[in-house]
Amino acid sequence: MRLLDLFCGAGGASEGYERAGFTEIVGVDIACQPHYPYTFIRADALSFPLDGFDAIHASPPCQDYARTRFIVSRRGREYPRLIAPMRERLIASGLPWIMENVEGAPLMNPVTLCGTSLGLRVRRHRLFESSHLLFAAGPCNHQDGDVGVYAGKVTVLGSHATAYTASSGRIHYRPQTLKVIDGQIAMGIASWMSAHELSQAIPPAYTEWLGRQLLEAIKAHAA
Repeated sequence: MRLLDLFCGAGGASEGYERAGFTEIVGVDIACQPHYPYTFIRADALSFPLDGFDAIHASPPCQDYARTRFIVSRRGREYPRLIAPMRERLIASGLPWIMENVEGAPLMNPVTLCGTSLGLRVRRHRLFESSHLLFAAGPCNHQDGDVGVYAGKVTVLGSHATAYTASSGRIHYRPQTLKVIDGQIAMGIASWMSAHELSQAIPPAYTEWLGRQLLEAIKAHAA
């Protein structure tokens, strides 16, 4: 089974699909990704040919939907909104697909996954829209001591660890910052990712969970 990972970043989603059973992964990103561990092609995801694959994953830029868009340093900056054109491409391909983004993004009938519902220590809610019916992994299990990885920092979370105020445009973190390896362990990601790459990545457990469902749908359709 060949999977195409569009907007692949450093490869967190790709690793999950490999764990799920996809035997060949090809990642595409418009930016160079020197740490990507699978076959990488630097190209525009909106024009890269989609034929020759069994399934597609896409993670369009999320900055314009994320809560961090209110941070002072990001005010006034424009970010691409590529979910709608990407959806059109995915549907037109006729292939099974999954598209991922952050809470607040305009995905259609998405399922939400959190690391704490998959046995991880990281709190990271992500939405997944798909050509096939997907099932979530269960409710979140947030606890004091969970880890957050945001803006290149690995931070301990608790009931009062973060305070978000849209009026001031600031996100405050508890001062205790961990090492990059703590973020890698919390997210279940091997040691190839930097702190910045971790902050942009999907924990592989997410796409392992969904990838198994996608494979079952592909096999059922083939039968």
